[in-house]
Amino acid sequence: MVRTAAKTGIHRDIKMSKGPAFRTDFMPAHGRPVEVAPDVFRVTVNNPGPFTFHGTNSYLVGRKRLAIIDPGPDDAMHLDALKDAIGGRPVDRILVTHTHVDHSPLARKLAELTGASIVGEGPHRPARQLHIGETNPLDASGDREFAPTQRVGDGDRIEGEEWQFEAVFTPGHTANHMCYALADTGILFSGDHVMAWSTSIVAPPDGAMSDYMASLETLLRRRDRLYLPGHGGELEQPRDFVRALRTHRRMREAAIVNRIEAGDRTIPEIVRSIYRDIDVRLHGAASLSVLAHLEDLVAKGRIRSDGPASIGGRFDPAG
Repeated sequence: MVRTAAKTGIHRDIKMSKGPAFRTDFMPAHGRPVEVAPDVFRVTVNNPGPFTFHGTNSYLVGRKRLAIIDPGPDDAMHLDALKDAIGGRPVDRILVTHTHVDHSPLARKLAELTGASIVGEGPHRPARQLHIGETNPLDASGDREFAPTQRVGDGDRIEGEEWQFEAVFTPGHTANHMCYALADTGILFSGDHVMAWSTSIVAPPDGAMSDYMASLETLLRRRDRLYLPGHGGELEQPRDFVRALRTHRRMREAAIVNRIEAGDRTIPEIVRSIYRDIDVRLHGAASLSVLAHLEDLVAKGRIRSDGPASIGGRFDPAG
């Protein structure tokens, strides 16, 4: 998540029945370690903004030998804060949930300092091929220098002397998004896939709505009891929240279909109708979210488009 209108946060002001009950009561304690579970500490970067909430969360796991999750942006003050929290202890792994520039770039400097290996699904990439003449509006948010020393896939184990993680592949927000479950604790480090304070934007071509919805189902099949997200506070009873997120997305999809059936034919028309209560400065982000839904709807045959679904395309009912 970065400070751009093409990232998460645009849905938090939209009140919809049966949607998730977002929680914004979070004290970031910038630069200081906060214990959120036994031998799990959160250190929040001082990079607040409308799309990063109070900042990016890094996590330290372990007592004598550590794993660090999402070291964050290339920020000297945050690197110093992490070094203080590490306190000279060995760091064996640096786990990265995804390659947005507020989550992964500091991994390189931290690895140089600690000798830890960097764990991730793979390099930054779009969720699909770009259409002819299309540009990726999220290029600036991607950490294209990220190169994990240990690539992991769904179900892989990352083992240390004091901890073991299971990799849980959750594409959608990005193509390479990975959550990490801490074995025998019921704790899932959920990155930007699920957060208590806001929905996560799914913006093509960086992400894909079909992937995101499938990843919600992946999490619903699990029995985790606590999510520790990339931004904001911890999330208890996460499966209820994930169900509410799924309902929220389905309601948004239905609203888009209804607008097209009512005569809207372009994304700006749809955004003006269903996002009329948000700041117009967020309409660019809303447009990408609508595009993500439309890509999925066109692929399912529920909506027709004049060529590949695109931000400037025309959309019609399928019937």
